Amino acid sequence: MVFFKQNKPQEHAFPIQKQEAEWRAALSPEAFRVLRQHGTERPGSSPLNGEKRPGRFLCGGCAAPLFDAATKYESGTGWPSFYAPLDGAIGTHIDRSLFMVRTEVHCAQCGGHLGHVFPDGPAPTGQRYCMNGIALTFEPDAA
Repeated sequence: MVFFKQNKPQEHAFPIQKQEAEWRAALSPEAFRVLRQHGTERPGSSPLNGEKRPGRFLCGGCAAPLFDAATKYESGTGWPSFYAPLDGAIGTHIDRSLFMVRTEVHCAQCGGHLGHVFPDGPAPTGQRYCMNGIALTFEPDAA
């Protein structure tokens, strides 16, 4: 996991770099708002909440693998939740917006905002990676 202590993700040089116009052309307006402008989708709005097939959840911005479906669980929050990311797939940084301190999660490849991680998840990690479904895509295992 990559941790940013002082630099915001957008100030970090990620392996995948695009200009704002390129991101806008590649993403839907809602995906751009979440991934590139640190927005949040409405809870319960993502079809990925009900996804239960074996496979991987990928970054909606660059298609980098982020989470194995085996780590997904029902948190009751209205957002897809996972207890662990794939090794090296994400980075985090302290988010002090909205008058609170949270840990933001972003894609380690493109810096896209995915959601936040909280210390109230299930075993074995105790972590709840609460992700915006619009920031993810799903790739099922081959049949």
